Amino acid sequence: MISVINIIIGLIALLHFYFLWFEMFAWTTKGPKIFKKFPLELFKPTKSMAANQGLYNGFLAAGLLWTFFINDPVWKTNISIFFLGCVSIAGIYGALTVEKKIFFIQALPALIGIILCIVK
Repeated sequence: MISVINIIIGLIALLHFYFLWFEMFAWTTKGPKIFKKFPLELFKPTKSMAANQGLYNGFLAAGLLWTFFINDPVWKTNISIFFLGCVSIAGIYGALTVEKKIFFIQALPALIGIILCIVK
C-alpha cells in the first residue's frame, strides 16, 4: 500500500511540476493549444497571472516531493494529507469555476491519495 501511495504522490507532484513549467514558461505558446475556449488575445495579457498560478503549483509539487524525505511515518502521513488536501481543494475549485475536467485531472487523484493515506 505504501508503494501505491508513493506512486500516486509522485505522479501528482510531477503533474504539478508540469503545471509550473506550463504556466510560468509556456503559457503563451502552449496555452492556446490546451485552453481552446480561452480567447487567444488574452494569453499575452494574462501571462503574469498564469506565472503566479504556476508558482503556487510549484509549491504544491515541492510539498508533495518533501514527503519522500520524511522518515517518521505519522509526520509523513500528515504532510502528505495536507498537500494532497491542498491539491484537492484547488482541483475542486478549478472544476467549479473553470472546467469540469480539472476535477478528474487534479482533484480526484489527490482524493484517492488521501483515502489511501487514511486507510493504509
